[in-house]
Amino acid sequence: MIYQGDCLDILPELEKETVQTVVTSPPYWGLRDYESTKQLGQEELPEEFIEKLVHIFSLVGEVLKKDGTLWINLGDTYYGAKGGHYDKNSITNDETGTKYREQRKAPPKHKYIKTGDMVGIPWQFAIAMQRQGWYLRNDIIWHKPNPMPEAVNNRLCKSHEHIFLFTKIQSGYYFNADAIKTNDVRKTDVWTLNTSTYRGAHFAVFPNQIPEICIKAGSSEGDVVFDPFMGIELNPEYVKLIKQRTQQQELF
Repeated sequence: MIYQGDCLDILPELEKETVQTVVTSPPYWGLRDYESTKQLGQEELPEEFIEKLVHIFSLVGEVLKKDGTLWINLGDTYYGAKGGHYDKNSITNDETGTKYREQRKAPPKHKYIKTGDMVGIPWQFAIAMQRQGWYLRNDIIWHKPNPMPEAVNNRLCKSHEHIFLFTKIQSGYYFNADAIKTNDVRKTDVWTLNTSTYRGAHFAVFPNQIPEICIKAGSSEGDVVFDPFMGIELNPEYVKLIKQRTQQQELF
């Protein structure tokens, strides 16, 4: 089921403690304009973004079962004006369906983050979630063998993102480690998976293997699985896109 609207309005209306696992990737801060006045990710300061995101997941926690799991993929960015590759020959433009940096003026001066600093959004978010009472069980590294190219010569090119596993309780939550074994070997916290592409209106596409692993580990047949940033959408055009994609193929 897809809800069109603001997750801050819709989440409180959903039935409490009915979801076994949540797998999601929220909008990243300052990297994409989703063309809605209520969108997440366009805040002036990273602290404002993190505060909103943590509040959203506090509402998500109300629909998550006590023994449920919460898996969140979150990327980082650098502080300063945003640019990126916008010429027609770039592999990161609208026509190729992979543009991921928007044109954006520099944010206001920060009390300690300097222009050019990696902001550290994932780390700050994880700590903020802990302060809200969540248990941080894993920081999974998604290693990308085919990362997005970056025209930089003064640092290394980024080739990984974080996937955090949170729970509401310390022990006794549902986690099926056997379901995600490979050749009888327990899965580690580094996942090497290529990024995916999609020639449509949404460009932040991660591989189906990520939700597949999380869902297999965090739920069993018949359980409810939820993505608050796909199951709830502000932009009606993206609602159409979600419905098209979910009808095109079986995910797993």
